[in-house]
Amino acid sequence: MTAPRDPGNAAMRLAILGATGGIGGHVLNWAADAGHPVHVLARHAGAVPRRPGITVTEGDATDPVAVADAVASADAVLSALGPRGAKTPHLLASAATVLTQAMAKTGTARLICVSAAGAFIREDPEASPLVKAILPRIFARPFADVRAMEEVIRASGLDWTLVRPTRLVSTLARGEYRVRPDYPPPGLTKISRADVAAFMIKALLDASYLRESPAVCW
Repeated sequence: MTAPRDPGNAAMRLAILGATGGIGGHVLNWAADAGHPVHVLARHAGAVPRRPGITVTEGDATDPVAVADAVASADAVLSALGPRGAKTPHLLASAATVLTQAMAKTGTARLICVSAAGAFIREDPEASPLVKAILPRIFARPFADVRAMEEVIRASGLDWTLVRPTRLVSTLARGEYRVRPDYPPPGLTKISRADVAAFMIKALLDASYLRESPAVCW
């Protein structure tokens, strides 16, 4: 992944949730390469790369104690959590509640969180009626969880950015993407996890898209 450079070279203390996943892994590697101290929350500490500057708290994203420990001294939090399936249909909303409460207590204001463009397709004026009818039915449960997660974060009072990627693929980063407020730009409807991570990093470094929900795709 080719990530944006930090023009100020100032180290930020970062907390990352979902660091063992596709998007979060790219964010973690960038942070470690750039010399930013990182505190990772992971269900299994052994899944996190052992690198200088990385601290790991083992625990679940819905555990208030573990989450509070991970974000305690962070300047910013980046969450790349994704749904885990039918057994945890409310994971994202529950995790968002725990996370925003922990951040409010510690005074950490900046949150950049992965959402999903598809969860809001019914409101997208550019989406086709057929896609609007089919996609929400196929992904009814995960989309409901994403929407609930966004509601929690929007009501938090934090300096949030809700990144709404389109269909995620695991190909190499292109280093470029299109951005549109709330809904994806028309045309190609996919993007690599690496490029989503790069967008999150750029939003962090630029302090951009505050309290916005940009949709990103190639």
